[in-house]
Amino acid sequence: MKIDDLNLFILAARHGSLTAAGKEIGLSPAASSARLTALERDLGTSLMARTTRSLSLTADGAAFLGHAERAVMELENGRASLSASSATPRGLLRATVPGPFGRKHILPFLPEFRERYPDVQLDIQLSDELINLVDEGYDLGIRIGVATDSTLTRTRLAPNRRVVIASPEFIARNGMPDRPEECSRFDAVYQPNLRNWSFTRNGETVAVRVSGPIRSTSGAVIRDAVLMGLGIAVKSIWDVGPDLKTGRLVQILEGWAFENDGEIYAVRPPSSFTPPKTRAFIDLLKSKYSGTPYWEVK
Repeated sequence: MKIDDLNLFILAARHGSLTAAGKEIGLSPAASSARLTALERDLGTSLMARTTRSLSLTADGAAFLGHAERAVMELENGRASLSASSATPRGLLRATVPGPFGRKHILPFLPEFRERYPDVQLDIQLSDELINLVDEGYDLGIRIGVATDSTLTRTRLAPNRRVVIASPEFIARNGMPDRPEECSRFDAVYQPNLRNWSFTRNGETVAVRVSGPIRSTSGAVIRDAVLMGLGIAVKSIWDVGPDLKTGRLVQILEGWAFENDGEIYAVRPPSSFTPPKTRAFIDLLKSKYSGTPYWEVK
């Protein structure tokens, strides 16, 4: 079994096309088909159902895909570690990033990264879902909040300070809460798993359970709903800092800190070696967010 054949299989599964996979690594359609057939012969099973118009994973192919991705990743890490001290970042970097954060605070830096590291190709997936890096074959993930997976290697990038916000129009209609417990009297726009808000100030802790007519797992939906004057919400400064600066939103309960803000951090599959391409990407983000992050309200 050859690593190049495994890589062809992985690419074919991602593209849904054996021809496209072969083209990416410089193989003709005939050579690609022969290589995949050789891999299937080695394994003693069919990995892909192929017709002239479509290609799909068989049940065995779907079960084998994750193993193939992990095997290729480990072999690439091992090969790269042999010359890590002088290695130039290169190859395909696959990263999964939360949508709103990625668009605002990662995508703007991609031109600079590409200029510095032209030999690195980027596969950036924006998703608010918590993707399993190992099973899905990702090199890197950006997570926001409290760390829950202790098996991943983490690098802290920045704090994740959160505040309670509302639109000026909402405050004009409903008034301004002076203490956290008063939030229960106001319509809230909230994530289903974030109805219990807890605040601290000078050693005092106050918890409140909010309710309201709108909830969503999408941070963008919550922000837009608050901008439309539909309620109060807890949002990260990295997301609403510009709105607070321009006055489109106002902060409620200034002086109170939201408990369990968590952090913004990069995660990568557990390994004693970090590929140069992954390290370069993390280092760039750390340099952009270092000290007091630029998105904090001044």
